[in-house]
Amino acid sequence: MTTFVLVHGAWHGPWAWDRIVPLLHAAGAHTLTPDLGTAGDHGLHDHAEAVVAALDAVPEKGELVLVGHSYAGLVVREAADARPDAIGHVVLVDGWAGSDGASMFSLAPDSFVDAVRTAAETLGDGRRIPAPPPAAFGIVDTDHAAWLAARMRPQPLRSFTEPTRLSGAVDRIPGTAVYCRPQTYPFDRFGEALGYRTHALDGPHDVMLTDPKPLARMLLDVLLYSSTPASFKKRKREV
Repeated sequence: MTTFVLVHGAWHGPWAWDRIVPLLHAAGAHTLTPDLGTAGDHGLHDHAEAVVAALDAVPEKGELVLVGHSYAGLVVREAADARPDAIGHVVLVDGWAGSDGASMFSLAPDSFVDAVRTAAETLGDGRRIPAPPPAAFGIVDTDHAAWLAARMRPQPLRSFTEPTRLSGAVDRIPGTAVYCRPQTYPFDRFGEALGYRTHALDGPHDVMLTDPKPLARMLLDVLLYSSTPASFKKRKREV
């Protein structure tokens, strides 16, 4: 049985996947949606450890597909590096990612870094970054924006400054980078630099909220590049 471990990005929570989970279940998959947590001064390593704990808690070690949205691209790669034999595929959804030592602030443009630091210092407590408006994630529909704004939470600044620690084991795991169009940041190039297959998906950065069905199909497509049973491949086409 395939289990998709769906890891939310910055300012979000496990609820970010609420519209994807039923679609994956309908295709015969299991899902886990670990909560990275934003309380206190959690850093990227704390978040990666939370994902590793979720991986270790999977009762039946079938095929695990580790999915990271946005900031969680860095998180899932560090988690996969710690458990390379457990992961069959890594998927980045508009994900920030790089080699050992990469961080959000090392990958992002200076304008992003300056804006985030200023927000933490002037609108936060200096350690946490207040959530930006939904429009920053491409969510402009009034209902979707209200739903998202009510759920977002501050993000620890340390999670953006802390560099990843990678041994190189993660680079032996097949990967796919899904990037949304129109692009906000070069998520396709991040994936290409890692040797991942890249696929474009029309939609905003928070595409899992606005276009869950196309994204679910893309997630299930990664199983075609593995030893997934043919019966599962047939069922997933129904999504």
